[in-house]
Amino acid sequence: MKSLTDPLLVENFAPERRSLRVALVTETYPPEVNGVALTIDRLVRGLQARHHDIQLVRPRQAAVDAGIGDDDPTGQVLMRGLPIPRYPHLRMGLPAKRALLGLWTRRRPDLVHIATEGPLGWSALQAARKLKLPISTDFRTNFHAYSRHYGIGWLQKPIAAYLRRFHNQAHCTMVPTASLQAELEAMGFERLLVVARGVDTQRFDSARRSEALRASWGVREGEQVVLSVGRIAPEKNLELLLRSYEAMRQVNPALRLVVVGDGPERAALQQRCPGVVLAGSRSGTDLAEHYASADCFLFPSLTETYGNVTPEALASGLAVLAYDYAAAAELIHHGENGLLAPVGDPDAFVRRAIDLAGNPQLVARLRQGARASTLALDWSHICLEVEAIWDRLIEQQSLGASGFRLASA
Repeated sequence: MKSLTDPLLVENFAPERRSLRVALVTETYPPEVNGVALTIDRLVRGLQARHHDIQLVRPRQAAVDAGIGDDDPTGQVLMRGLPIPRYPHLRMGLPAKRALLGLWTRRRPDLVHIATEGPLGWSALQAARKLKLPISTDFRTNFHAYSRHYGIGWLQKPIAAYLRRFHNQAHCTMVPTASLQAELEAMGFERLLVVARGVDTQRFDSARRSEALRASWGVREGEQVVLSVGRIAPEKNLELLLRSYEAMRQVNPALRLVVVGDGPERAALQQRCPGVVLAGSRSGTDLAEHYASADCFLFPSLTETYGNVTPEALASGLAVLAYDYAAAAELIHHGENGLLAPVGDPDAFVRRAIDLAGNPQLVARLRQGARASTLALDWSHICLEVEAIWDRLIEQQSLGASGFRLASA
């Protein structure tokens, strides 16, 4: 029997195969706008396209789900939830172990996959363990790192301990990068597998550039637009974003900053930088047009597990500047398709931002290399990787491995 640590040769999996019945539990899902929700949506749709039976368990979203029963015909199971403090447009699920035990006893899944670690995720973990189901999880959000940005830095260690306890009860945890795998292993996390994330290169495409949209931002021909996409929140390192933009304007006064997203620091951002274009939350083709209509992309965050905006910006043909970690460390070749700053060196980040502002030839070269570097990040390949991992877990259980785990012991 192969161990899950053996290399995954996804090309060996024939398209004709038995479908899996998977219960996928997440506390965020579109139309909520965040990296976890959008990534889960792409994974669900990709797996359904391969004829897997995905039972999506998530909190009810009041406006979207009005009138839908708790177990609707599309396979979505809607649970009770509450708004998340400081993010009222997002919800977290409430404990539901008894309901999930009943649900999965009546219709037993082949596997349970848990994407988030909130109360609903914990209930799913305990219910799946009681029913002796294979369990995989995702590590998608650095909640322990976020705590220091909200005046509760003293909670960082307890949160990390909870996340370690949560994921170590699963049979494997998927992480998006090798660097995050190493970081979590040093913290005592076990049975970690690297599964990259994809990007929709048909949606995010430099061909969606819109001169009309640029004109609505007050940008004239030949002027540069600097873009930021994400939550307008402390953990996104907004201070360095603004510091970099102000330094860039010293070199190129016509530069315009456009921020796509929303969050608790929106008013403070507008007060600090009155000339910023606050485009609000965007999605779908509208979001893709905003990406493609910019020139440079600044991403100073240091709290990402991956950072979906990085491949999206690259696929949109932008000159991306980010710290050398998470998705940027995996995808950007410094000076070829983007720029990297050493982790935790804000002065270097600002210097590289100034390079972009003062060197249009550099921006043009980076933009040309950016899109080409993402064309292999296809979601169909990612779905095959996940499918292969689930097959291994189910195979181990069917062969009677007692307390089966990632390793072959």
